[in-house]
Amino acid sequence: MDGHLHHAGQTTPGMLIALAPVLAAAAYLWLVARARDRSPCRGRHHLRTASFLGGCALLTVALLPPVAAHGDFRHHMLQHMIIGMYAPLALVLGAPLTTLLRALPGGHARRVTRLLRARPARVLAHPVTALILGTGSLGVLYFTPLYDAIAVRPAAHWLLHAHFLASGYLFAWVVAGPDPAPARPGVRARLVLLGVAVAAHATVAQLLYGGFLVQVHAPIPQLRDAAVIMYYGGDVAELLLAAALVATWRPERSRLRVVRLGESR
Repeated sequence: MDGHLHHAGQTTPGMLIALAPVLAAAAYLWLVARARDRSPCRGRHHLRTASFLGGCALLTVALLPPVAAHGDFRHHMLQHMIIGMYAPLALVLGAPLTTLLRALPGGHARRVTRLLRARPARVLAHPVTALILGTGSLGVLYFTPLYDAIAVRPAAHWLLHAHFLASGYLFAWVVAGPDPAPARPGVRARLVLLGVAVAAHATVAQLLYGGFLVQVHAPIPQLRDAAVIMYYGGDVAELLLAAALVATWRPERSRLRVVRLGESR
């Protein structure tokens, strides 16, 4: 369907965009070095660094061939899983915001903290916003002509990748991020949020498999295989997210101490 256009698009801008995770990894390592100079190294530091670099590696794999060999809906779904669910969780567990706050001078860190507490950030980081952007957009993508319109436009396809990454990161951050979040609810509410996301992903996957309401022009075997990838791949990703929620949970007082990290300088 769109193999020739995407192949041509990836020889120049695609390859350059695929370098973005490498640049992100380099920037993160620079922040880690700055943070280490400004404050003592903590026990989880190495695990967080490994997690963030692992997320960058997953993004690189997803943005380059053979995974990025478009024209097959199964490749699209595999990319969706990696870019929208697995890589964001690994990036979030790297705690880039906390690393940034520790690396910045006190005045700059306080400005970042104020931005987090501003109304736009609170609306963006609200659990309902994260759920709508992360899972609600799937229905719009696959049950309207939107996917076919995007598939023949390489620039629009890269914007779709950016949406998957940003919405996946936002959802993982709200649910299980070790970084401070301005509107994060309690653990029970986050578990409910995760349960709704699990149900939504399963419903979309089942509709894709059965061909109900689907407006993606792809062969039926591709649709069914992609639905299987989404169903089981989503289950694994959401189990990992639930495990991360348990692993990163901390009492309210400890969490507030991290939020105020930028103010204690």
